Amino acid sequence: MNYPDFQIDWLRAFVAVVDAGSLSGAAPLVHRSQSAVSMQIKKLETALGRPVLLRGPRHLEVTPAGAELLSYARRVLDLQAEAHAALFGPKLAGRVRLGVPDDYASAYLTPVLRSFAHRYQGVEIELTCEQSTSLIPRITRGELDLALVSQDKPQRGRFLFDEPLVWVGSPQFEVWRRDPLPIAVYESTSMARQATLAALGTRRRGYHLVYHSPSLAGQLAAVESGLAVAVLTRCSVPAHLQILQNLPAEFELPPLDAMHVAVLRSKVSQRQPAVDAMYEQVVRTLGRGAHVDGGLRQR
Repeated sequence: MNYPDFQIDWLRAFVAVVDAGSLSGAAPLVHRSQSAVSMQIKKLETALGRPVLLRGPRHLEVTPAGAELLSYARRVLDLQAEAHAALFGPKLAGRVRLGVPDDYASAYLTPVLRSFAHRYQGVEIELTCEQSTSLIPRITRGELDLALVSQDKPQRGRFLFDEPLVWVGSPQFEVWRRDPLPIAVYESTSMARQATLAALGTRRRGYHLVYHSPSLAGQLAAVESGLAVAVLTRCSVPAHLQILQNLPAEFELPPLDAMHVAVLRSKVSQRQPAVDAMYEQVVRTLGRGAHVDGGLRQR
């Protein structure tokens, strides 16, 4: 059988729309107008014979056919980038010391490292997973080259996106019904902990701290065991736990501000080509100025 070719420009536009969350957001990523991006998507859908995106009331959704095509599209684009780097790009070598909190690592670092590794196979990546409050001073001291962190100051680093904080509990225990409310928190310097206690301070509902842990794994253990509820970044909540929302009025939990996620770079890493390339990859992959939740919703 003769199958239609999927042109690179069509696939690039499709991936950009999924990553950006909208046609307008994808336009600058592929250096085209919004109408041109829309036309590329229509050409892809015509060749496929099925829609890849559906326009919902507030957002675009990826169709089952689009979701199946998406992984192949990424692989095609990654392979093309790898070929360009091998044939035309600089032969980068060296080391990048990269820091990221546990909760951001799996959700956001994977696509960054996947694309980077394909382009620059000669660069060694040294990864450190710690809380943002530990990573920020390490950037200042030059112990790390780059770090993906929750901003402690608006002007610190390059802003990438907002990551919501959510209340999380186990559906098996309904700990949120207890009075006072038992909560698990990170270490005393944690911005998530500070946001949690500040939010609780706005409500009259009693609470007490029953569990302290500096790690995401520790927070999850406390929630899964029914010991407490916790405040986590939405990207780190596993499917078997419950985001606590729309609770009965007497148990309602206070709203939480989002974390502002940014990339920081140390002064000592300036003019290092390998770090330049990683910084550009982080910004290109994650810098959308809005919350990143794995792209568009899938039907």
